Amino acid sequence: MLRENVTDLMSFVVVARVGSFTRAAAQIGVSQSALSHAVRGLESRLGVRLLTRTTRKVTPTSEGERVLERIAPHFSQIEEELEALVEMRDRPAGTIRITATDHAADAVIWPKLAPVLKEYPNLKVEVVTDYSLTDIVAEKFDAGVRLGEQVSEGMIAVRVGPDFRMQVVGSPAYFKDRERPRVPQDLTDHDCINLRLPTHGGLYAWEFEKEGRELKVRVDGQFTFNTIYPVVRAALSGYGLGYVPEDLVRAHIKAGELVSVLDEWSPPFSGYFLYYPHRRQSSLAFGVIVDALKHRS
Repeated sequence: MLRENVTDLMSFVVVARVGSFTRAAAQIGVSQSALSHAVRGLESRLGVRLLTRTTRKVTPTSEGERVLERIAPHFSQIEEELEALVEMRDRPAGTIRITATDHAADAVIWPKLAPVLKEYPNLKVEVVTDYSLTDIVAEKFDAGVRLGEQVSEGMIAVRVGPDFRMQVVGSPAYFKDRERPRVPQDLTDHDCINLRLPTHGGLYAWEFEKEGRELKVRVDGQFTFNTIYPVVRAALSGYGLGYVPEDLVRAHIKAGELVSVLDEWSPPFSGYFLYYPHRRQSSLAFGVIVDALKHRS
């Protein structure tokens, strides 16, 4: 009875945290029907309903919330202690899951962690690129990497990259028959390459600042992407102006393939931070990752 309840309780916790049997089944590695059967069996044995099911979402009942509040934390503690036992060796081991934007993964995570993984062959890193503000606890990530202003309250935050600027760029061919914008408002007369971000509720409004004056400009054009790298490619191909991190276009500007405009209006962003809940500090493998990613000016 105890073994069966513990297994099914762990299944219920995953379903309740992600709000979906489909996503929970993918995380656990079982079929959706088997997972649903396990949770219903638990509810039947306990004589209470733990989940409210609709066609779109699964949410815990008040009894389910009590389980999440009082029982689920013990499972996390058990898991952490078992991980600590595995890592009580000379070299750290295990898998660290990190959510990050594609730019953060390319500019920060890859160059800093690639040599570390060669040094520690038993250490694995899974990076999932995503522009939404992922709930790292609910989605079972060990940490996330986002801009400083996007880090949730209550998380430990460690700077992993320097401040950087965004730059408005276009190809020489694009500017051949067009005047360069002198102020951000001029962008409304240009073809611009949009970026759709879930964190901004839709299309990203380009942000500018000069002498304490802040402006946001909604732009329009033929192309819209939901990641930053296609924006650079489209700008290089002459489809319009892109607003991208300066490190992505520095070489293209130097080579004369792109032209930067409105530089005096481009404000610095706070740079990338690694954020994670307090409990993750106990892991030896995680400590290696944090130390490797930490920004050193």
